[in-house]
Amino acid sequence: MNIPQLRIGNLIATTPIVQGGMGVRISLASLAAAVAQEGGIGTISSIGLGDFDASHGDYERVSREALRQEIRKARAMTSGVLAVNFMGVLRNVEELIQTAVSEGIQMIVFGAGLPMRLPKIVEDASVNLVPIVSSARGAELILRGWEKRFDRTASAIILEGPLAGGHLGFTPEQLEHLPDFSLESLIPEAVEAVKPFEDRFSHAIPVLAAGGIFNGRDIARMLSLGASGVQMATRFVCTQECDAAQAFKQTYLDAKEEDIVIVKSPVGLPGRAIRNRFLKDLEKVDRLSIHCLYHCLTVCKVAEAKFCIAQALLNACQGDIDHGLIFCGQNAHRIHEIVTVKELMSELRDELQAALNESV
Repeated sequence: MNIPQLRIGNLIATTPIVQGGMGVRISLASLAAAVAQEGGIGTISSIGLGDFDASHGDYERVSREALRQEIRKARAMTSGVLAVNFMGVLRNVEELIQTAVSEGIQMIVFGAGLPMRLPKIVEDASVNLVPIVSSARGAELILRGWEKRFDRTASAIILEGPLAGGHLGFTPEQLEHLPDFSLESLIPEAVEAVKPFEDRFSHAIPVLAAGGIFNGRDIARMLSLGASGVQMATRFVCTQECDAAQAFKQTYLDAKEEDIVIVKSPVGLPGRAIRNRFLKDLEKVDRLSIHCLYHCLTVCKVAEAKFCIAQALLNACQGDIDHGLIFCGQNAHRIHEIVTVKELMSELRDELQAALNESV
């Protein structure tokens, strides 16, 4: 059995891998273009772009222009498939989405919130809308709402399980019972949930598995469960093309399994990160001094927040690890070297092909 292509609307990736969007500034043009060039779908994260300090209170305009430049930079590097990832809790998310569409991006990935108005924001039906959900119920809620209000459906669904990095769509209580929310149980449910919408709209709505997928055998297992492909993020951090500072990547290489912990984010969601000096200091004082320069999140209550997540993520990506929040997936401790995207994609394809051959 050959490795299947991944078709999302009018887009075709020769390798069924979407590189996940990682903010702040972890997955930018360099990484996204390299993945797209290797036959996957490369994703630029729209989160935290632009010069914060030089924005002079006009962060929204600065972030829009920075996203525009990242898209153009990536386009100059590849003719492959590119996507842009957005968080629903960003204050200027609608303007960022419109910027990406105006620059010709054909795949919009939307997480950290239910994108019930997304088809209204992106009226061009040729643009592929891909929500990130954590359950079949979430997928069904979005698809039913879009059908009723806009007579439109998703081009694909990303089902993100509890082993993912960054912000998670699960409660702390659910995260204490991981086997109950494994991709092995979530993916078949999601595949079944989208079938009625596929029938009514007469086109496939591929389900992509995300969260904790580490190698080609994991990809093969997701395909056997009914997924059409996968989204992977953590594996791409330790590549030469990833825009994060070397010190950020080194924390992944040094991490042990027990260093990977769940934290409470000012966004209001639990998140997975590497326990470092920043988190240890936070445990001691319970709250760090905050001077909000960005007002970037609709859900952040500055007076109650324990830290500024924008500044903490920015510090981390720039290499100030002692004062930064280092998001990661559950399997980050399994990474032991920095490779090129080409080498990683080749390794994943070889492992996937071997697993598919064994299953025949």
